[in-house]
Amino acid sequence: MAWLQKRPQVSDPVMYYSVGLNKSVLIVGLGNPGKEYNLTRHNIGFKCVEEFVASNDEMGEWIVKKDLKCLLSTGRMGDAKIFAIKPTTFMNLSGQAVEAVCNFYKIHPDNIVVIHDEIDIEFGQIRLRVGGSSAGHNGIKSITKSIGEDYGRIRIGIGPKTPSIIKSEDFVLQKFSKKELEELPNLIKEVNSILSEYIFGGKLPNETRNYII
Repeated sequence: MAWLQKRPQVSDPVMYYSVGLNKSVLIVGLGNPGKEYNLTRHNIGFKCVEEFVASNDEMGEWIVKKDLKCLLSTGRMGDAKIFAIKPTTFMNLSGQAVEAVCNFYKIHPDNIVVIHDEIDIEFGQIRLRVGGSSAGHNGIKSITKSIGEDYGRIRIGIGPKTPSIIKSEDFVLQKFSKKELEELPNLIKEVNSILSEYIFGGKLPNETRNYII
């Protein structure tokens, strides 16, 4: 899997949002704000989008956008204007931030990819798709309620729930295990590859990938 390619810097820092040959892509990492949630399973979306921004010189620093209810980083890769966000609404109200950003920057759901945890998918797998149900994920429920369901999802497996009797809401708020933490670099590398393919290729395939080598 190819790593993200470096692209030339854009000389003009002013971003234009008019419709034309260029496209606008919104990458949403889901999670809860606050240090206490760092490296919890529910915050894997935050972690992936943070690494995407950090590993690409084309992306700018994170900016607090209170009016848009998110942290925002912007940049340009190829012919695409990239908007990466981390909602500051807490997970269950993520749709408020996504809707606000879409309305302000005129981004169509076809050009949105949301990265989130999925308890029903085994750890070690990433599933890609456009549309579909929330599978009980409250962040996805909120986004779908706000903008409809026709957006891309990068669903990162965090299952199976262990022990099985634990409540799902408690399991997702736990920290990753030591063994899982050792595999996170592979996960992040694969997600970055997927995002690169999507940005430069224009399509999010419907498939399952393994990121543990």
